[in-house]
Amino acid sequence: MQTHHGCLVLAGVLIALTAVPAAAGPVRIYVTDSAADTLHVIDAATNKVVQVIRGIEAPHGVTFSPDGARVYVSNESTDTLDVIDRKSGRVIKKVALSGHPNNIAVSKDGSRVVVCIRDDPGTLDVVDVNALTLKKSIPVKGGLHNVYVTPDGKYAVAGSVRKNRLTVVDMASEEIAWDLPFDKGLRPTAIEAAPDGSTSRLFVQVSGLNGFAVIDFVQHKEVARVAFPDIASDTDPQGRGSTPAHGIGIAPDGKTLWANSADANAVFAYSLPDLNLIGHVALPELKLPGRAPIGAVPNWITFTPDSRTLYVSNSTLNSVSAIDVAGLKLVATIPVGQSPKRNGTLVLHEQMTDVR
Repeated sequence: MQTHHGCLVLAGVLIALTAVPAAAGPVRIYVTDSAADTLHVIDAATNKVVQVIRGIEAPHGVTFSPDGARVYVSNESTDTLDVIDRKSGRVIKKVALSGHPNNIAVSKDGSRVVVCIRDDPGTLDVVDVNALTLKKSIPVKGGLHNVYVTPDGKYAVAGSVRKNRLTVVDMASEEIAWDLPFDKGLRPTAIEAAPDGSTSRLFVQVSGLNGFAVIDFVQHKEVARVAFPDIASDTDPQGRGSTPAHGIGIAPDGKTLWANSADANAVFAYSLPDLNLIGHVALPELKLPGRAPIGAVPNWITFTPDSRTLYVSNSTLNSVSAIDVAGLKLVATIPVGQSPKRNGTLVLHEQMTDVR
């Protein structure tokens, strides 16, 4: 999380936050429409779309500058990091990258955006957002898919789907700190902070697992795998068999972990730190004559900063689900663009109070 005068950024909302600013303003949920040239922006107060940003073909990841003035989007059609003026929705710069980009994350101080390059042999690109240029390409062991910056800002955590490897980069030196081979490809990840702010555990979804792996960050090793319970579902997951789970996040208050399942067409909630199952929320489905209902095939997860509402991108239904966290219930289904996947939360306000 970045705390500056102007806005609060929950980039990807895959880190645990310890407090909510006293004078938080409007909350915006940004959703990239992966099979279109649009981003949809949802007002969390009304659960209505209030802005559509156009002209970015095949947008992938999304994050924000700490002052809320810019939106950063990885553009798969042009192999660029697109820099957008938030208010106007206009692209003000396309920063050329070293290869085909996937997901992105912003450094804690907001000075850099790190970009996963999917092409082998694999790099993590570092973009200087002040100069709006590619600063460095860090070689890694395989094309990367998702990247996150740890809550303390010290590390970038990136996963490779095709090379089955987790890579941790030191953000100060911009060099690899350590890596960890897996038996399967790495998918979305949630990062848990220890009481002192350091990173304690990673919760990683992996190919073929309807659940997630648990990584001890200090010991650099996997310590458990959690499988989702069997939930009866007659929905067709639309060929998502190799990736039955794709979307995971920790609520900003650090009390719960939420994770999607395409097989169950649901999102599951676990208590932290004990990882006890709390329950699940069924996601929407599309019913057509003469065939099984089509499931939502849920993707990324993001939260409002008060931890009250969870947003899930429904990639096959071209919608976003808003879920009441405490009540474990669906409260809204919001139409967006074609095949929505990645999302992020931005909170705008006049004055940021100290967050401890």
